[in-house]
Amino acid sequence: MSITLSKLKKPFIIAELSANHNGKINNIFKLIDKAKKNGASAIKIQSYTPDSMTLDCKNKYFYIKNGPWKNSYLYDLYKKGTTPYSWHKKIFNYAKKKNILCFSTPFDIDAVNLLEKLKVKLYKIASFEINHIPLLEKVGKTKKPVIVSTGMASIEDIKFAIKTLKRAGSTDIAILHCISAYPSKPQNYNLNFINKLKKFNLPIGLSDHTVGNSVAKTAVGMGVKIFEKHLKLDSKKGIDSKFSTNPLNFKSYLDEINLSFACMGNENFNRKKIEGDNKKYRRSIFISRNVNKNDTVSEDNIVVIRPSNGMHPKYLKKVLGKKFKTNLKKGFPLKLSHTT
Repeated sequence: MSITLSKLKKPFIIAELSANHNGKINNIFKLIDKAKKNGASAIKIQSYTPDSMTLDCKNKYFYIKNGPWKNSYLYDLYKKGTTPYSWHKKIFNYAKKKNILCFSTPFDIDAVNLLEKLKVKLYKIASFEINHIPLLEKVGKTKKPVIVSTGMASIEDIKFAIKTLKRAGSTDIAILHCISAYPSKPQNYNLNFINKLKKFNLPIGLSDHTVGNSVAKTAVGMGVKIFEKHLKLDSKKGIDSKFSTNPLNFKSYLDEINLSFACMGNENFNRKKIEGDNKKYRRSIFISRNVNKNDTVSEDNIVVIRPSNGMHPKYLKKVLGKKFKTNLKKGFPLKLSHTT
């Protein structure tokens, strides 16, 4: 199962599993089942070890004071959240069995090497890794599609990341608008920033850390086709659960995105096919009282009303003051041939 980001014709919706396995591989299998059942296009995991992320150090530089992970040390957080490398092959095989695309966010060179052995079809660069130049170069050399998340990034950061990927060999790149706050308020998502991202002439997506569907539905109208949302199991609480959605709400998320996309339609749509039957109820010119041959056409004997069987109202001024060629009864549609 492969994908070309630059040729997406409909929403591509990713179920981000992150640390919502809570340390059990069976939870990942359950999440894959839920994602597949509810119509996700792909599932994504994260590939890192705590040692590839930070130091096992307990001083102030490594302590998290605020946010969903407050009062934790970085190493302990990543140790708890990691998806063990020993699980990866089983996860990819299970996803293949369920016929859903599985890919990952690598956080270092070793993770890319592992994913290459597993023949991953797609890569994701996390917002926090957009300045990890060795990682970008390594992913670029694979020449596989890559999605870059842009949380916290300036336009210059994004330019440099894209330039780095392209120089290394990437030809199919998408960028996700992202606000790296967990969770994020919808009103802080600044979707108009997408207009700046469009200037890169690359597919645009949304990494959605909000609770609810409003941001995603709005983004559809801005041309966004790639969506990423964290998925958790109903009864499970974990380090990412506060900004993750349960399967029922995930189904609603997909349904509303797809409906919004359907609403966008086509600028060259066939209006006649959709509205044709109702067109007969538009206005036209009718005889409003009985008239005789040689009577003068006036506002006393014609009227612009529904339905549309008569003459188009644009001819009203043209016929006023002319003579009727024949006797006509009230309620008869006026034709240009009736006047002289």
